[in-house]
Amino acid sequence: MRLLISLLAGGLFGLGLMVSGMTDVTKVQGWLDVFGAWDPTLAFVLGGAIAPMAVAWRLTTRHSSAVLGAPFPPKPSITIDRSLILGAVLFGTGWALVGFCPGPAMASLSYGGAQGLAFFAAMIAGMVALGLLRRRAQ
Repeated sequence: MRLLISLLAGGLFGLGLMVSGMTDVTKVQGWLDVFGAWDPTLAFVLGGAIAPMAVAWRLTTRHSSAVLGAPFPPKPSITIDRSLILGAVLFGTGWALVGFCPGPAMASLSYGGAQGLAFFAAMIAGMVALGLLRRRAQ
């Protein structure tokens, strides 16, 4: 049952990315080009993502586990520190250069060809490298 729910949730998320234009690299780069031909339409998508997440975080305070029994992950830290700023700068730079963030990068495996595959491989390599660096720093 958990696998089926995960498959449905992933499919719904991918469909949402496609319908909203988040998988269209030129549209995303237009959103991030605030000093050029800025396309503000993705602001509605980002705002639409924040609203249900705010409700979901609120619901986690009333329940100890999800409907399928898994514990909720801890709330993310709200501390603004060097790591957060550096990560945000790297994320934003990569997003602006290529037009992919992690969700659309995964979706691009089905339509992005060699460019999408290269970005996905680089993203996974970066995640692995960060994990290794954090372990080494501890």
